[in-house]
Amino acid sequence: MTPAGSTPDLWRLDAARTRSVSPENPTGVRGGGAQATEGTGAHASRLLGPGWKVSPSISLAPGETAVLADVSGPGVFRHFWLTTDRSVLRQLTLRMHWDDHPHPAVDLPLGHFFCNGWEELALLGSEMLVVAPAGGLNSYWPMPFRARARITLHNGSDRTVPVYYQLTYTEEDLPADAAYLHTEWRRSAPLGTPAVHTILDTTPGPGRYVGTYLAIQPGADGWWGEGELKFYLDGDTTHPTLCGTGTEDYFGGAWNFDLAGVYRTYSTPYLGLHQVLPPNEIYQAHQRFGMYRWHVRDPLCFQEDLRVTIQALGWSDPETYLPLEHADIATTAWWYRG
Repeated sequence: MTPAGSTPDLWRLDAARTRSVSPENPTGVRGGGAQATEGTGAHASRLLGPGWKVSPSISLAPGETAVLADVSGPGVFRHFWLTTDRSVLRQLTLRMHWDDHPHPAVDLPLGHFFCNGWEELALLGSEMLVVAPAGGLNSYWPMPFRARARITLHNGSDRTVPVYYQLTYTEEDLPADAAYLHTEWRRSAPLGTPAVHTILDTTPGPGRYVGTYLAIQPGADGWWGEGELKFYLDGDTTHPTLCGTGTEDYFGGAWNFDLAGVYRTYSTPYLGLHQVLPPNEIYQAHQRFGMYRWHVRDPLCFQEDLRVTIQALGWSDPETYLPLEHADIATTAWWYRG
């Protein structure tokens, strides 16, 4: 099962047609852009008229839900860019419905979709997601749909916010095994006993697990990342098929992320520790961390079902593990299935 468009051949000419949805072309229809006569830029463009940035954004009031895209398929979303008030990324809810399914395949706080689960903006440069100065949110996850795609944003904050966005997709036929993008967002605060957080509850296959974002506040001094990530595949019950060697190892780091007594952030195409708050401290209970891993080159494939967990584990002394029962953990899982 391969996500449509996951490895495009840029040199090929095919029958696909590129379309884009934005406040300047809400339907994405061919030739439908730059015709607005009203919008958030109407005053600034009053001397210039249509075609001069009349409607670059929308205003989203408290409690309101905006339809960012509602388009017919078949097609594949290729790029999703959005920017808004950075202080409310966790109060905005992003939802994506594929093919009129009654339940959204994507339903989570906007910040967590873009690996920003804390109140301070974290820049990120990877193949699948990019967070650029000063709050440009970019997704390159390919998102196929057959009959219809509907993407909405809900404002759960207490103030009106501006939303600038553009969603670019291709109209094209899909292979029979094209799979849909799904996410699952979960938070445990405090984690409690046992100190195990479920990243993805059992989901049916066949499918392909492609990404993990972890936001954690350990709740205890000392090193906090001894916990193993476990992937229970295809009927696994007590024991998983895949079991990692530690949290920092799963996210591509080593030795506590500690280099000369400080945490060192990094952001690479497929994994990173891109946020440490505050950055000038180490081994403190109140610190907050953000990290990601994309299983693009190393997909985790399952046929029957999949469940994913992570332990919150530190040290009580140099020879004894410490379950972190007071940890605050939030995760996002990305996977494809039919």
